[in-house]
Amino acid sequence: MLTRKMPKTGDELSILGFGCMRMPLKDGAIDEPRAIAQIRSAIEAGVNYLDTAWPYHGGASEPLLGKALQGGWRDRVKVATKLPTWLIHSREDMDRYLNAQLERLGTDRIDYYLVHALDGVSWDAIDSRGVRAFLDQAKADGRIVNAGFSYHGLPEDFARIVDAHPWEFCQIQYNYLDQEYQAGTAGLKHAASRGLGVVVMEPLRGGNLALPEAPPAVAALWDQAPVKRTPVEWALRWVWDHPEVTVVLSGMNEESHIAQNLAVAAQAAPRSLTAGELELVERVRRTYHELMQVDCTGCAYCMPCPAGVKIPTCFDFFNKMHMFGNGDEARFMYAAFGGGITGGGTTGFASQCVACGECLEKCPQHIAIPEMLERVAAEMEGPGFEGLLAAARQHLKRDL
Repeated sequence: MLTRKMPKTGDELSILGFGCMRMPLKDGAIDEPRAIAQIRSAIEAGVNYLDTAWPYHGGASEPLLGKALQGGWRDRVKVATKLPTWLIHSREDMDRYLNAQLERLGTDRIDYYLVHALDGVSWDAIDSRGVRAFLDQAKADGRIVNAGFSYHGLPEDFARIVDAHPWEFCQIQYNYLDQEYQAGTAGLKHAASRGLGVVVMEPLRGGNLALPEAPPAVAALWDQAPVKRTPVEWALRWVWDHPEVTVVLSGMNEESHIAQNLAVAAQAAPRSLTAGELELVERVRRTYHELMQVDCTGCAYCMPCPAGVKIPTCFDFFNKMHMFGNGDEARFMYAAFGGGITGGGTTGFASQCVACGECLEKCPQHIAIPEMLERVAAEMEGPGFEGLLAAARQHLKRDL
């Protein structure tokens, strides 16, 4: 496992961090024995940065991580979690949530504590409630060791938040598709110029850059590479090629994915990609942008939907239909999942959207969700859809 130093703290951190937002599930809840085994095996392999947050898995992620670190594992790692800004209405709330998180995690300190999901508006709001004094006090009394923030806002607000407080680190979404999105490359470089460590989330764009079979147009480009790598390796190595990046978080919830990511993390040194390889990644980036219809990462911050729409699922099948050109297959799978035939038993079609707008303020990607769902409904639920739905039901009966 390669490591990089957090600039202001001197901590030697594994370049691969374990993200606890997408843990393995069983019967709709975290599969605790499997998740704990995955976390501990990653630590044994050299991972020493683990990231969670108050809302992940409906609040179950922090307690799960606390269980995984019992029995001597806690002192081998740095734990990161986040202050839920949208739930904070007073200075007292900040202490209340931090103290609850310490209890959930079964620890006396948070090594890397982030103000969660900032944009310009939410920063101004929580700053007015005294968050900087809170962070200073929590550091002074030892409840947190280092203070940072995660960002989901516009490019122009990122630099002023970086400059507003002596942060130790920040967390940004960054991958080869999102070079000019949210903080982007300019934000990455600005944070590094101020001495902040940078933790990267969504390096695989919610798994879209790690599909077992890339879209044909993308696969044709990867086939031109003189060095053969999987799409996952290309995506991760591109992020790690930036020396400004300290840690890359991966939401690893399959044992094979963990092994694959660990293998890449053993080799991905900064500035190790050639000019030709970087140009190839740029061509792949342009191709993906031509194919993808919705910039959804599947984070599910928009859920639950009051109207029952399975928003990330709708967007996933819609994107895949356009990326792979498999209209019939994508619409059939959409009918099966959206119709509740598989994947939960309740309907969740795009056409159920009532444009209430509740999802809009929750989406860190700033997607015009109701408008996009209208497009999904028009293309996925058009002529012949009732027949597809009936066929999906019949297919399930045959399998049973």
